[in-house]
Amino acid sequence: MSGTKPKVLLLGQIDHAHASWGSLGDIAELVKPAATNRAEFIQECRDGNLDGVVAAYRTFGSVEITGLIDEELVGVLPKSLKYLAHCGAGYDQVDVHACSAREPPIRVSNVPTAVDDATADVNMFLIIGTLRNFNTSMLALREGKWRGQPPPALGHDPEGKVLGILGMGGIGRNLKKKAEAFGMKVIYHNRRKLSDELADGARYVSFDELLKESDVLSLNLPLNKNTRHIISRAEFAKMKDGVVIVNTARGAVIDEAALVEALDSGKVLSAGLDVFEEEPKIHPGLLRNPNVMLVPHMGTWTVETQTAMEEWAIENVRLALETGKLKSPVPEQADL
Repeated sequence: MSGTKPKVLLLGQIDHAHASWGSLGDIAELVKPAATNRAEFIQECRDGNLDGVVAAYRTFGSVEITGLIDEELVGVLPKSLKYLAHCGAGYDQVDVHACSAREPPIRVSNVPTAVDDATADVNMFLIIGTLRNFNTSMLALREGKWRGQPPPALGHDPEGKVLGILGMGGIGRNLKKKAEAFGMKVIYHNRRKLSDELADGARYVSFDELLKESDVLSLNLPLNKNTRHIISRAEFAKMKDGVVIVNTARGAVIDEAALVEALDSGKVLSAGLDVFEEEPKIHPGLLRNPNVMLVPHMGTWTVETQTAMEEWAIENVRLALETGKLKSPVPEQADL
């Protein structure tokens, strides 16, 4: 009977939602690649070993096996593949344009809101830590120097500070509520102004106004060709002296070399970063600066959130097989 079932390919691994993944076996044949790197994976596809795969579930970490889902890879994936369920909110590892242009197209989904709460929590942790200048003394304490010798400059309270959110999607809106609980005033910039209901009192401003007015600038936008290095030297020059920068989106939305320059000059008081341009490699200028709080991409690093992400991505696969539609297709394919 297994030969009559559509095949579903697992790229990466299931860590939590084992029962839900196992239950897919009732309607599909679950397969894994034998490949351990990109060259082997491409050859496996060319040899026809994955023919018959209709849907693939992929994790962020599966890039170590396949490399990026780019034009080259899309060109060799089995023609039977119709659906790609990405277990993550950000999907910059997937070239959606190449997936759409293929005949037949590969429909891509992500888990757009499952990550909102956990990521915004880390966002707020970084905002408080950077404003209060905790990192310097945390480092000194481990070296047996109490707060530091000499003690660090006094930090700042979040109350009354202007938080500028660049990218007011689910994570940004979640962050807004958390920041307001600390007494912060929230402004935001998006490609499009939100409805009054979604903005919920946050003031919409132009990109330049966001740069000029923010005491704390939080980056919560997806990475794509239009947003890469959206914050660089020219943008830092427009900001307040002593601005705080926090990034939980993707590392490459900031020009890290320009950020290091701005930190060294004092233009940027401190930064809180969960993501980096060339992960896991960190710019040495960030590592040596005690005013930078560094977290190794742990925005969604909770049992509850990782489980919710896996369940959501598995549901995308199930709905694709049963109804031909995805629960959460990526916005770029809304018209497909």
